Amino acid sequence: MDTRYQYKIELLVRDYECDLQGVVNNANYQHYLEHARHEFMYSAGIDFAKLHDEGTDLIVSRVELDYKFPLRSRDRFVVCINAHREGRLRFVLEQDIYLLPDEKLVLAGKVIAVALKNGRPVVVEEVVQALERHKSGVSQV
Repeated sequence: MDTRYQYKIELLVRDYECDLQGVVNNANYQHYLEHARHEFMYSAGIDFAKLHDEGTDLIVSRVELDYKFPLRSRDRFVVCINAHREGRLRFVLEQDIYLLPDEKLVLAGKVIAVALKNGRPVVVEEVVQALERHKSGVSQV
């Protein structure tokens, strides 16, 4: 597993996240990625509720997922994140999932996000600065 990730969070597959074939339903991978993004943002000092109350929302505008290997009930896994800006308005979050303990790649993802205020894309300096500060090292939960 790449040690250059900015953030890592370990999670566990719950029984109800699996489909009839005994593997995690594809939609649940997006839940894992979303949870990891939110924890990453909080760890960087970004408060979604506060931003929303101030009229700014961070939203996902695009998701690309490459499924490599299925997760099953009770599997332990880690979601890893690297984030960077793309252009002036977009944030790219590269999110990968690895099965533990062997660190087998399960999913490679790319999520593009933007900030909106009154329905229009904006630069939120608070978010830009928080992500820049967070680049310096790996944090784990």
